[in-house]
Amino acid sequence: MLNKIYNSLKFRLVFYPKKYFKICLRIFPIFRKIQNTRKTQTPITFSLWFHQKILGVNKKAYWPVHRTSLVQGEKNILIGIETSPGLMPNCYIEAVCTNVVIGDYTQIGPDVGILSSNHSLTNNRISEVKGPIVIGKYCWLGMGSRILSGVQLGDYTVVGANAVVTKSFTEGYCVLGGNPARVIKKINKEECVFHKSENEYVGYFKATDFEKYKNKHLTINI
Repeated sequence: MLNKIYNSLKFRLVFYPKKYFKICLRIFPIFRKIQNTRKTQTPITFSLWFHQKILGVNKKAYWPVHRTSLVQGEKNILIGIETSPGLMPNCYIEAVCTNVVIGDYTQIGPDVGILSSNHSLTNNRISEVKGPIVIGKYCWLGMGSRILSGVQLGDYTVVGANAVVTKSFTEGYCVLGGNPARVIKKINKEECVFHKSENEYVGYFKATDFEKYKNKHLTINI
């Protein structure tokens, strides 16, 4: 009997995939989120969701995070639309000591570090916090870049690969490179594209539903 049921289900899934996928969309919200974010720059995939919500890797993060990345201090992190720090492999996002705020449509590459604190030069048992980290909208943090405590970056700031940003560049519209990072190129604001997706998500939440989650679960005070 069980064999017949199994074979029947298998036949239906193979020959009528669209019909049964639509059923899954209605029954399981995660499938709807996968469908809605497919063409965005921070797509939710079943693999990401499974490792987080079922296996418990970075389970407290309210946005998709790669299983090889590490997020700490999730309640102190506020992300914008289509922004997922740690979505790419081998990132370290730390907001234990202060807030980290990242604007809409900002992309973050692999092996990026965002560090809210540092050690004292004279006593490495003490953490030093220079202030919150604030990264604007439509920014791009290249592979291996590091953003340190107290740094504020304006909109459309591009941080080159392996750059270490130790001070603020609040004016934005620039490319940063080096260690310590400096402006190596200006970006013409008139040429910048401020795109928007048809389906806007903040992590696993529709943008229109996120405010309720934020007010209940996050500790952002800036």
